[in-house]
Amino acid sequence: MTSTFRLPHAVAAAVAVGLVGAATVGAAASPAATTATTSTTSAATAVTAATTGSGPSSPAAWAEEAAKTNTVQADRHDVRQWEQFRLRGKVTGIKAGATVHLQQKQHGTWKTLPGTSVVNRSLDYSMRVKLGIKGLNHVRTVVAGQPSNAVAVTVH
Repeated sequence: MTSTFRLPHAVAAAVAVGLVGAATVGAAASPAATTATTSTTSAATAVTAATTGSGPSSPAAWAEEAAKTNTVQADRHDVRQWEQFRLRGKVTGIKAGATVHLQQKQHGTWKTLPGTSVVNRSLDYSMRVKLGIKGLNHVRTVVAGQPSNAVAVTVH
């Protein structure tokens, strides 16, 4: 099932579609609900946590945190304004059924966009996205607090 929507005052809109029997379409997040996180890897986070004294308290928790990965790819890197493209991603160390959130870099911070997807049994996900800001856009996904790599998409 595919659902498309446009928000008149939103900068970008996303439509999420689950894979392999997951027929759920995500609920839209409010524009006020934004998340700003840095794009560090688990290893860099673990090193920072070790030097500051924060982070998991046991070696097993360190290993579990380091085992989480989230990678994403776009099917196209050049699109027209509001043209749909697809983000496909794969996770490890994260359970099936976890919610996938879409983020876009705006003015140096990562903003969560409306629309979600779900990790399937094969530990991958797919998300249909439409962007409205012309020029170079950087998007990524966040699953269980684990950010993916940033993907550059140019909107004409």
